[in-house]
Amino acid sequence: MRLFTKSLAVALFGLAALGAQAAESVALDKAPLRFDNASLQSGAKTFINYCLSCHGASAMRYNRLTQIGLTEQQIRDNLMFTADKVGEQMTVAMRHDDAKRWFGAAPPDLSVIARARASGDGSGADWLYTYMRQFYRDDSRPSGWNNVIFPGVGMPHVLWQLQGMQVAHFVEKDDGHGGKVQHLERLEVVEPGLMTKQEYDDEVANLVSFLTWMGEPARETRHLIGWVVIAVLSVLAVLTWMLKRAFWKDVH
Repeated sequence: MRLFTKSLAVALFGLAALGAQAAESVALDKAPLRFDNASLQSGAKTFINYCLSCHGASAMRYNRLTQIGLTEQQIRDNLMFTADKVGEQMTVAMRHDDAKRWFGAAPPDLSVIARARASGDGSGADWLYTYMRQFYRDDSRPSGWNNVIFPGVGMPHVLWQLQGMQVAHFVEKDDGHGGKVQHLERLEVVEPGLMTKQEYDDEVANLVSFLTWMGEPARETRHLIGWVVIAVLSVLAVLTWMLKRAFWKDVH
């Protein structure tokens, strides 16, 4: 529990510190979450290959990936790049001080990022799904990248080779108070990536599904138990009603 609380606090602090720079509200796209084993395994592969080099997931252990249909041997052979034992946590070797110096802020732990980023505008999954698809080239940024819903983000676009290189086209609009704001007109792919737009969107959906599952691995089991409890209570309600009729059938 203390580890979970610590991870949540780190994620919230990191996102609050960077997200405060966002200026214009952008509608979030609905994340097409999929919790079948194939989608979660694909998301785990993307997470470990592209995200785990900077972001840890200290509340998750490698052997918990057996819950999405992988064997411990498959985990050792294909996914264990930051640990020696399958029961170890998903941590990174990068020092906190180095990360802060390189990126401006230490990359947050992603154990519960999908839950930490939820807001009144949409779920954390919706935010992550939109965020990972809205990077664009910006030479004024140290990393060379910026993000529509996270202006001034320190994180580079680690999936750009998959998505391709996007540029943003902005227009000036009246902010209603006599000033001007930059409004996104469109994003344009100027250099195609290894994936088509649909393939990239699907892969991001798999990644977000895995991040959502990782924040609460027991989610699907909990939902299943809930339906079982409702079914049992429904049967008991019918039996109780039949018993009442039997007891009161001769009472006028």
